[in-house]
Amino acid sequence: MASHIIGYARVSTNEQDLTAQRNGLVALGVPEGRIYVDHGLTGRNRDRPGLGQALAAVRAGDTLVVTKLDRLARSLPDARDIIEDLTKREVKLSIGGSIHDPTDPVGRLLFNVLAMVAEFESDLIRARTREGMQVAKAKGRLRGKQPKLSKTQEAHLVSLYKGGEHTTTEIAELFKVARSTVYRIVQRTTVESGDAGK
Repeated sequence: MASHIIGYARVSTNEQDLTAQRNGLVALGVPEGRIYVDHGLTGRNRDRPGLGQALAAVRAGDTLVVTKLDRLARSLPDARDIIEDLTKREVKLSIGGSIHDPTDPVGRLLFNVLAMVAEFESDLIRARTREGMQVAKAKGRLRGKQPKLSKTQEAHLVSLYKGGEHTTTEIAELFKVARSTVYRIVQRTTVESGDAGK
């Protein structure tokens, strides 16, 4: 039986675009019809329909392809579960074109190291965000329900939004603004950056 290449792509919010990941998967040899996707789901959410379909589609000898490990999982337990499943089913994993065989001891070690790095990066981003919010609160910048945010704070808000690690509601709570304000700042910043590029 011929082996197949199956691709998986994920973005954390519905507003984010999958084009770059799709193009990356196609460049890695994944046929358009074999790419499974999830919109608006974080890597920590294990109940991902697209991932379930991708895992159901692979068979022994096949290769599951992702552009980056954090698209597949953002926590060590989640990565281990997925890798354990792939190992039992003799499915290889390609991360950005680097193929790892989970049946190989070195491959399994590398999987665990990569998963730990992905989880560490995720935790580090959250820790920095919390620290940033504490500093801002200490300086009185986040008092009131809808304060005027500085350019630096707006840039931080937009980076959190585009990073996909936090929901719009969480960002709104962090900055003590309404969700509509978050959307407005993101939209305005996007328009301004688009105009600047013309």
